[in-house]
Amino acid sequence: MATAREIMHEGASCVKEDETLMEAARRMSELGVGALPICGPDDRLHGIITDRDIVVKCLAKGKDPDHMTAGMLAQGKPYTVAADADSKEILQIMQEHRIRRLPVIEDHRLVGMISEADLARHLTEEQVGHFVETICAAP
Repeated sequence: MATAREIMHEGASCVKEDETLMEAARRMSELGVGALPICGPDDRLHGIITDRDIVVKCLAKGKDPDHMTAGMLAQGKPYTVAADADSKEILQIMQEHRIRRLPVIEDHRLVGMISEADLARHLTEEQVGHFVETICAAP
């Protein structure tokens, strides 16, 4: 059974809590990703920001992404998984909480992220199909 370390993509780039949403959006564009972990001054994970968060919680409400910070959108501690967790635990967390991205933690530090695409590359077609069905099911 694959572990989180084997499934994840390494080197997740953090956006700092005090960086603006405009800076976060630019970084997402440069990296070709739809989400970034939010890290505090201690370099520990404080949240995750998605491109959808920027649109729904900032732009759609008429707020200015040049003045609103990533930290303003951080909502509590995000769900995470240990680097040595197996694929069963990863799927359980992601399905239970209906999340599409999962930070991987080792020694209290972010070491990578697991996305739907990562699951598709490392798990069976049946596992991925069940995951997508669960995540996309109506609440």
